[in-house]
Amino acid sequence: MLRRMFIATGLAGGITAGALMAPLPAQAQDVTLRIHHFLPAGAPVPANFIVPWAEKVTAESDGRIAFEIFPAMQMGGSPANLIDQVNDGVVDIVWTLPGYTPGRFPKAEVFDMPFIAADAEATSRAAWRFFDEHLRDEFEGVRPIAVHVHGPGNMHMKAPAVETLEDLSGRSVRGPTRMITQLLESLGATPVGMPVPQVPESLSRNVIDGTVIPWEVTAALRVAELVDTHAEFGGDRSLYTTLFVFAMNPDSYDALPDDLKAVIDANSGLETSEWVGRVMDEGDEPARNIAVDRGNTIVLIEGDELERWKAAAAPVVDGWIAETSGRGIDGQQLIDRLNALVEEEAG
Repeated sequence: MLRRMFIATGLAGGITAGALMAPLPAQAQDVTLRIHHFLPAGAPVPANFIVPWAEKVTAESDGRIAFEIFPAMQMGGSPANLIDQVNDGVVDIVWTLPGYTPGRFPKAEVFDMPFIAADAEATSRAAWRFFDEHLRDEFEGVRPIAVHVHGPGNMHMKAPAVETLEDLSGRSVRGPTRMITQLLESLGATPVGMPVPQVPESLSRNVIDGTVIPWEVTAALRVAELVDTHAEFGGDRSLYTTLFVFAMNPDSYDALPDDLKAVIDANSGLETSEWVGRVMDEGDEPARNIAVDRGNTIVLIEGDELERWKAAAAPVVDGWIAETSGRGIDGQQLIDRLNALVEEEAG
């Protein structure tokens, strides 16, 4: 029997990290895989996707695949290190953003383009299809289990509220990736790039005036307690989203016997990507309700004002197309194809 125990002092089996799952008998296991990610265990994706996914794989492997889950960077490093940790085999599976390593996944930056994404579930289906067509070469060092996006990206700001483009002028706003910080600058803000776990402290210390993130993660980070106002965007396409990957080390996968590879394969791909997107969509409303219950101001940007935001965002798209062309990548073709896939999935 293949046995690959990655932590000598770890538990004999099951999903650990806060007793997420009761251990399985040691003799039932062939392999224990470690999952590392950057958010608290109670955030929607860790709680409602990563743990259930691991439990599903354990059950479908008859207990022969077990997991140890390490949330909130418990194994060390920063969120930007996660892609190298899985690539180098330091861990077996990670959940992270390609955009945390600027320039490494240039074609994947198409997901950061403004006003393309619909809801997370539909756009995540489009994301897997796009990955299959265009991104496999960029992710040769890892084996994606799912690729997905979050729901509509919104602004969460200390007072005064952002109601017009002019209200952003000179205000420091956190962005998650290189292209989204460029978008913030194009809209008139002073962009500050940082991974999302740094947002609460940066808000509390007045390092930033606000942040762009989807509603669902605001609950885990207690953002509604640190800001006074929120700006949502009308229409059927969101201000922005970004791409996430749930990915496995290829050597960890290749070391599995064929029947266990088949279990991983059955829990990878289009439907798994859709599942994560749905979890993110479902996390938006309860997190938004926290802001409503606190009496925070929520502004809807729509109509003519929304068109002004779209016009202000257009140079970001033009600049990215020109930049990718210089690298031998047809950025316009990628944008057109992603738009078409989102339209097919979202209608």
